[in-house]
Formats: sequence, C-alpha cells, structure tokens
Amino acid sequence: MVVFTCHDDFEAMMTCIYDAWSARLGHSNIKLMTEPVAEPELFCQYRHIEPDPEKCRKVIRSVRGKISRNAYQDIYRAAMHWSPEKLDIIYRFLVLGFAYGPQVTRMLGNPYVSALFELDRKVTNESHQFREFIRFSRLNDQALFSLIEPKCNVLTLVASHFADRMPSENWLIADKKRRVALVHPADKDYFLTPVSPQELAHMEEARKGDTYSSLWKAFFDAVGVEARTNYRCQRNFLPLWYRKDMTEFSG
Repeated sequence: MVVFTCHDDFEAMMTCIYDAWSARLGHSNIKLMTEPVAEPELFCQYRHIEPDPEKCRKVIRSVRGKISRNAYQDIYRAAMHWSPEKLDIIYRFLVLGFAYGPQVTRMLGNPYVSALFELDRKVTNESHQFREFIRFSRLNDQALFSLIEPKCNVLTLVASHFADRMPSENWLIADKKRRVALVHPADKDYFLTPVSPQELAHMEEARKGDTYSSLWKAFFDAVGVEARTNYRCQRNFLPLWYRKDMTEFSG
C-alpha cells in the first residue's frame, strides 16, 4: 500500500489527488491522508506531496467539467473538515464522479458519497454557526478583529458574509487553532495570512481592554430577563463550544 500525504491545505490536497491518480498504481493500492499522520502503518510506503498550483487547477477544471460545479463546491467544503480521512474520501468520490458524471451526487447509497456529504454537512453547519456567533473587538482604534477556534477550517466560508456587510471596514478574523487570519482591508479584497503566537497573544490582550466589548456585555446583561432564564434551551441554540470567544460570555 502506498500512502500519499500532504499538508492540510486545499491546494496541497488537490495536488496530492493529481499525483496519486497519475501514479497509476491502482485505486485499491493507494490511500491519501493529510498530515500529520498520527499512527503510520506497517508495510506502507509513505510519499509526501508538495503543493503545485498548476496541478491543483487541473484537478479543479476536471471536477467542474466532468462532474459538476456543485460537486466541486461539495468537495471544497468537505476538504475544510478536520478529519485526516477526508482526503481519501474525496479521492474515492472523484473515482466515482469521473466514472458516472453529475449523477454521482445522487448516489447516496454509496458509502463514499454519503461520507463526503456528511463531511460537507458538518462543515456547512459550523460555518453557519460562526456567521452568527463571531464577535468583533477594536484593535488600536484602527481595525476590528475577532478570535475564533473552530473545529473545521471555516474562514473562507464566512469571508464573503462579513465582506458584504462591512466592505469599508478594516477587519480580520483569526483562527487560533490553525494560526491563520482572514484579513479584509477597507474597500479591498480579503486574503489569508499566517499569524504568530505573539500576534494572537497581543489580540487576546487587546480584547480584554476593549471599551466596545464592555458596552456590549453591559447591553447583554441589561436586556436579559432573569425570570425567563432557561440554560438548557440556551445550550441547545448556543452550544458551549462557541461561547469561549464570544464577548457576552467572557470575563
């Protein structure tokens, strides 16, 4: 068994799919995984694949042209999941997709199709949650920022939502887990950039002393009706996982 591995990055994953397919070792003789590989298997040969923009574009063109644009969107969202098995699931889905064409998205009885849609569903749900639960603070009176720690990589999925609503603001959303920030300069396109632990620590400190955050917490406390407090209902609509970076539940 040959195991193709790559960084947990969309361009790297598409390149890994291209190289695994081009190796012509037989689909049953290969496996694809994102790094880090937690427990390497005995008697397996591991090949690390570096990202290649051209190979990535070729895979994307093939998926859009031979399967469908909707299938590409499903694959993209599935690739944002945290599971190291996602890449192999996407590869098996593409094997079916290139054989059956657009109808593959209706083959829900196939385990690889259903597995891909399950990844897609979880990523979509989490991105919807963060569109609602992201809270911004003020950084040096120059920009708005938010710190989040999602299970899935949702930054690119929430980007257009906030870009449409705050087009003339300088803002950024930083993923503490992956150390990546989505940066939106005022009236310009957003982009992704790495952030250092020191930069994250600086933002954590800035969030603690933000006047607007204090005002929002005061408003939150003032509008709440204590007699109608229902913590069980509140946890159903707002899981505890999302609260650690929400202004009204901090401090």
